[in-house]
Order: sequence, then C-alpha cells, then structure tokens
Amino acid sequence: MSLFKHAAFHTTVANLSDLPADSVSEVAFAGRSNVGKSSAINTLADHTRLAFVSKTPGRTQYLNYFQLGDGKYWVDLPGYGFAKAPAEIRDQWENLLAPYLMQRSPLVGLVLIMDSRHPLTELDVQMINWFAQTGKPIHVLLSKADKLARSEQARVMREVKAALAGLGSRFSVQLFSSLKHTGIEEAEKVLCEWLGMTMVPDEKAGQSAKPEVAGKVARPRKRNAIGWSARSTGKAKPAQKQKSPVS
Repeated sequence: MSLFKHAAFHTTVANLSDLPADSVSEVAFAGRSNVGKSSAINTLADHTRLAFVSKTPGRTQYLNYFQLGDGKYWVDLPGYGFAKAPAEIRDQWENLLAPYLMQRSPLVGLVLIMDSRHPLTELDVQMINWFAQTGKPIHVLLSKADKLARSEQARVMREVKAALAGLGSRFSVQLFSSLKHTGIEEAEKVLCEWLGMTMVPDEKAGQSAKPEVAGKVARPRKRNAIGWSARSTGKAKPAQKQKSPVS
C-alpha cells in the first residue's frame, strides 16, 4: 500500500500570489512531456487519476498542488519540451516557473523524471544545471524501466550516475516503473526524508508503513488537465549562470 495514499488534489496555481500560504515543505515533480511524470505521481500515491495523464503531451500549463497532510505538498510542474503554444502563454509560464523554482522557500527538492530509454536530453541537462544553483537536492526517476532488459537498466544507471557525479553530491538516481510498480519504496524513502514525514507502521498492511502527518486532507476536485512548454536555448553548460529551461 502506498505511503502517500491520502494524497489529494488541492489547487492549481496560475500566479505566484496564489501559492499556498500554509506550505511547510513541497517537492516538485518535473520532466519532459510524455516521460511518464503523471503516471509516476499516480503510482506513488496509489491513485489511478490523481495527476491527469493527458493524451496530448505538454497540456499542463500551471502548478498543480497535491496535499499530503498539514503543510506538506507535491507540486506537479508543467512538462517541458513542447513549444507550440503562443508566445504570450510561454511568457506566462516562464514568469511563473522560473521564480517558483528559484525562490520558493518551502520547496525542498526536485524529482526529475526521465525516460530510461532516452535519459539526459539537452533539456534535462539544462534543467539540472539550472536548478542545481539553488543548492537543493535532485532525485532522478528513470521511468519506464520495464521496457529495458536488466543489462540495459544497469548500463543506463551507470551512465546517468557518471554524468551527475561531477555536478556535486546532491543528486540521487533510481530506476522506476509505473507499470510494474518497481522502485516505489526507494522513491518513498527519499520523499519522506525531504518532506520531514515520520514513517509509522501501518497495521492493515503488515510490514508496510505510511508517513505520519497531521491535519485534514483536501478533497479532490474535478479539474481540466493543464502543461508548460519549454523552448530550447541551446546546449546547457555546467558553468556558472544557467538559463532557465523555459527561457
């Protein structure tokens, strides 16, 4: 049973002034469009449609907040990599996402989802180099791992770890499959540590555990799917000031 089975949709944020004022800690989920980000969130929460899985990549335009308990949130960021939206919409996304990721004090870490078959794309590296400037940790979920043979999984892990090794110590990597439900416990451990959630035994689940949180959980609301698009700004350099992946 999921440690985050009580996760519930809380609100959609289109303006920085609407960010939840009661937030104590937040974990953001990011990734290129169509890498399985929504599926990963649904799997970790043991919900089939907590995060909307759109048939059209890049549909989420704003920040979707999911409440885990008293002041604890997951934040689903718009998928980056699609630039078909009008310029004024892209500017709106950039004015929201860049300051959120760089300045939001309750944000404790970034979960970056990559397709294990195509990891570390130019936009992935750009996001990593850019967010690393905050000094906050990044946990990489190599999604759709079930589509790779074990030897390929091992190779991908080696390559991604080697690529991140030179960027500092605040990176961690794991294989993940929403289809096979593999890698869930490893991801849960990271998320609970970041969010400051205490693991307590779950009597109904035997040896399973769940995070101990206080307060009421918001009820899910009906909502439309919403995404962001990023424009490629060329190769990211692990140098000093990196451009936002939405610039």
